[in-house]
Amino acid sequence: MGERDAAKRVFFHTLGCQMNDYDTGKMRALLAADGYASTDDPELADLIVVNTCSIREKAVEKMHSVLGEYRRAKRSRPLTLGVAGCVAQERGEQLMAKYPDIDLMFGPDGVPHVRELVREAVAGKRVLDIDLLDLENYPFVSEVDPAQSGVGAFVTIQKGCDNACTFCIVPQTRGVEVSRPWEQILEEVRTVVARGARDITLIGQNVNSYGLKLGGGVTFAQLLYKVAEVPGVTHIRYTTSHPRDMGDDVVQAYRDLPQLASHLHLPVQSGSNRVLRRMKRFYTRERYLEVVAALRAARPGMVFTTDVIVGFPGETDDDFEQTMNLLHEVGFIGTFSFKYSPRPGTPALKLEMRDPVSDAVAGARLTRYQDAQRALSLAWHRALEGSTVPVLVHGWSAHDPEVVMGRTSDFAAINFPGDASLFGRTLPVTITRGFTHSARGEASR
Repeated sequence: MGERDAAKRVFFHTLGCQMNDYDTGKMRALLAADGYASTDDPELADLIVVNTCSIREKAVEKMHSVLGEYRRAKRSRPLTLGVAGCVAQERGEQLMAKYPDIDLMFGPDGVPHVRELVREAVAGKRVLDIDLLDLENYPFVSEVDPAQSGVGAFVTIQKGCDNACTFCIVPQTRGVEVSRPWEQILEEVRTVVARGARDITLIGQNVNSYGLKLGGGVTFAQLLYKVAEVPGVTHIRYTTSHPRDMGDDVVQAYRDLPQLASHLHLPVQSGSNRVLRRMKRFYTRERYLEVVAALRAARPGMVFTTDVIVGFPGETDDDFEQTMNLLHEVGFIGTFSFKYSPRPGTPALKLEMRDPVSDAVAGARLTRYQDAQRALSLAWHRALEGSTVPVLVHGWSAHDPEVVMGRTSDFAAINFPGDASLFGRTLPVTITRGFTHSARGEASR
């Protein structure tokens, strides 16, 4: 019997954000119950699922590229081909018409029912499922990714988003906000900790608003305290956090909970109040800085990363200078920075038609911002040189088989010589050299 005949195999090609990585893990867990073993080789797969992202056009272009590759493979052997995620939700009917050899198309709300959807597709039916699920008793998937065995683990606490940022397509593709019951969250945390996880990242589109729609449920701050009580949890992180909704109770948690990481990803998008109003972010530059100051008062030495969009419709040179100034005022240690990307059906499209920023101008601004960010990141890592810091070891370094990688509480990636016996342990490491994205060190045994 050949390798292909031994079992059904599924290959996932995941694009985009941490939420998509998490959804892929949930699909992997659910399909395992139907006998699908996960494979890293698409040539061995009986089922290929491309889990897509639509937050920027480049991710959509990447989807079309990889679909071309898998569609060619389907012409040469039996293969069920599916498309999941936000592009499927947004453009499902168009894609099914454009690519008649795609068997299965479903959005993020199809994940809980992936077993049934795949069964229909394998039976020969073309399946399109882009209906958003009823919010009452939303079926969050309790099964845990069978591949989850690392020191770090993601745990979702909500789905969807109730904000109306003019540039963002997420409310259209993931629906309105629904908070997951806290009991389910804690059960999943306990499960991944039993598998070796120590660094837990709670994920959602706007985690600060967790629980506000549950009626009698716990708040986000209360959830943080509950997660911290789970034995074995040493680091707690969360993403994405909205500056408008950062409450005093969460700030207090940084005083009370040593497990809370001394790093926060706090998207700002722009340093200009004028642009923030056009984006409908519902906070000001001044409010953002107040949040940063409050968190640093609660946790001295706290560091921040952020998201920034340059070239948003109507952004002037002065607007951009305010973003540059904010970069230095906060001292971000890292930024996910991008040129504005028009997304179908978003209000920013009308702004772009009236007041566009040329691609050349946006590109020059992005280059300048990223150059400044790299300099700040390098300086931060170099400032660690000579210090000894506690490092939670996550696994092997990506570039050297005799080097392990871990993270500090403030999210610095530290590489140092070691072996697999160190995974999951927290060790004192003396930093010997800082680089732009990481640092090198030597462990004290």
